[in-house]
Formats: sequence, structure tokens, C-alpha cells
Amino acid sequence: MLRSGGLTQLDVSSLETGGAVRELDAENLDRVRDVAHVVEAVPDYVSSIYTGSADPNAPTFDLTTHSWRPSTRPTIVRGEVPRPLRPGQLVLPSRGSGVDFDRFVGEELPVAHTRATGERSGTPAHTSFEVVATYDPGWRFDGPDTAYVAPETAAMLAAAKAGMPPERYRSTTGATSAVVSVTEQRYVPAVVEKLRGLGFSASPVADRVRNLPGVLGAAELGHRIGILVVLAVAVLTGSSNARSGIRGRLSELAVPRTPGDSVSGIRRILLGEAVLTGLLAGVIGGTAGFGGALLLRGPLEGLLGLEVSITGMLPSPLWGSALVLAPLVGLAVGTLLGGHVALRRDPYPLARSQA
Repeated sequence: MLRSGGLTQLDVSSLETGGAVRELDAENLDRVRDVAHVVEAVPDYVSSIYTGSADPNAPTFDLTTHSWRPSTRPTIVRGEVPRPLRPGQLVLPSRGSGVDFDRFVGEELPVAHTRATGERSGTPAHTSFEVVATYDPGWRFDGPDTAYVAPETAAMLAAAKAGMPPERYRSTTGATSAVVSVTEQRYVPAVVEKLRGLGFSASPVADRVRNLPGVLGAAELGHRIGILVVLAVAVLTGSSNARSGIRGRLSELAVPRTPGDSVSGIRRILLGEAVLTGLLAGVIGGTAGFGGALLLRGPLEGLLGLEVSITGMLPSPLWGSALVLAPLVGLAVGTLLGGHVALRRDPYPLARSQA
């Protein structure tokens, strides 16, 4: 999803539990395309193809068909997918329905699809497709045993199964979903809000990335855990430094205490030192982190296959504030805890020892 520009894409569906949404017929798809900052909207039509030859040596299969969409980027095993995928071309799993499809890459594959002849009746219609590529069957974004065709072909197959011409099918039944591409990532929230205001069921494709297992799916959780770890380390460091520092400076701190300075006054001095140290640590850490991100920008763009903008690398104001303030808060809390223990000692013996 990231390689194919998932950060600038959003999903629009004709189905939503608990609420009525606009159907994705031709007219409504045009409304989607007319929204500001939308580049294209590629509809998905679902149907099926199956064994299309009476030859006993022909493979026996039954595959679900989907439109090849901008967010469809499985790992290609053999062949190459042209951009765009053209009508009459087919992308298959390298193995599906118990058939090894790799051997058909570059060849014509006879297939059959259902053409409705009545309300509950139909007949097989035979055609053939050029198999241009096969993909890793472990990639199951649209389910197992899925074949991908051009959106025009997908609409034709779905229309035949419904017993109507493709144009009429597009204008009445419409697509089950569509992938909408936006000019820039920063416009995705505005486009989603606009489409929802028009009655469409829309959501950013990036939301699916956050819900994926593994490193990408854990990124959002990793931010929160990272903040908690920084805060915990800062508290422990502040507490340890306060105890050891105050113990080493008890004789020094005893001098202002003997004329009558209160313990709270000394605590304020120590707390001020901790706040300045924590703030400095947060600023230096944030600067070093952003500098490291700049150094990794190039390799990251090569890995993801997309442009990473400098503004996109900056954390939100909330996260940025949390990162800078975490060491400050941690050191302050640690200093209060450590100082509370260390300042219990009587300063007078120490003051006399310095005389």
C-alpha cells in the first residue's frame, strides 16, 4: 500500500453497516472525481471466472475477479503488470484453486464467465485472457484465489452476470468500492470529510496500514510506548541523580539551611536545575532525532517507493511537545522523589564539618 502511494489514497465503499450510503454508480463516481484535489477514482467490480475449456488436460479453476486498482500491489512472482492493466489482460495468483498458473504467463488462457439468461438462470460465456503476471498467493487483500483484470473488464464480467449491458450496470448497480487518489497526502483528511458530507462511506487507505500486524501496524503503538519509556527512564534518572547529587552536596546545601532557609526553598533550587536540564535534554534529543530522520529520508524513500516530504517527517504539535517535555517532567518528578529522601538528613553536623 505504501509503495503504491497509499498515503495519498482513500477507500470509498457502497456498503456500510448501520447507515445508508451513496451507491457507486457512474453519476456518483463522477461526483467523487469532481471533488477538489481528487486525481482519479478507480471502481472495483466483483465477479468470477472459471474453467473455460472442455479439454481434459485444461486446468480446473474457479477464481473471483476484482478490478486492478491503485492500491493493488502484490508481490509479483512472474511476468510484469503493465500500467495501466489493459482490457483482455489477466493477473493471477502463482497458485490458486490447486493450479500452478506460472506456466501460463505470456499465454492466452481460455476462461468462462456467467451470462444471466433469466432471474435465476445463466449460461457460460467463453473468452480468453492474456496472463501477463502472477503474484504471491500469500497476498490476500481481496481474499484467496483472486484474479485481477482491468476495471472495464471487471465491469463487463459483473454486468454479464447480472444480465445487462456494461453501461447500464455502471449506471444502476455500480461498483462495490473504489480507490480514490488525491494530489497530496495533506489533502486526504479534507477529501474524506467532503465525501462523507456528500453521503459517501470514505476512509483513508493509511488507516489500514495502522491496523496491519508487524512493524507498520505497531508504529502508532510504538509512539506511545516510546513516550512512556522516555518518561520512565527520565524519572529513574532524575531520582538517582537527585539522591546522589544531594548527598554529595549536603554540606553545601547545609549552609543556606542553617540561617533559616526552608527545605522547600532548597527543593525549588534543585527542581529548577532539573527543569533546565530536562528541557535542554528534550530540545537536544528532538533536534538529534529530526537530524537522524533527515539522514534516513533518502533510504526510506527507496524502501517505500514514495516521496517522503520534510513536513511529513515532523511530528504533530502534540507529539512534539510530549517528546520535548517528557525528559523535563521525568527529571522533575525524579528530583522531587530523590530530594525528599536525601534532604531528611540533619544539615548542622555537616555545616560544622565545613567550619
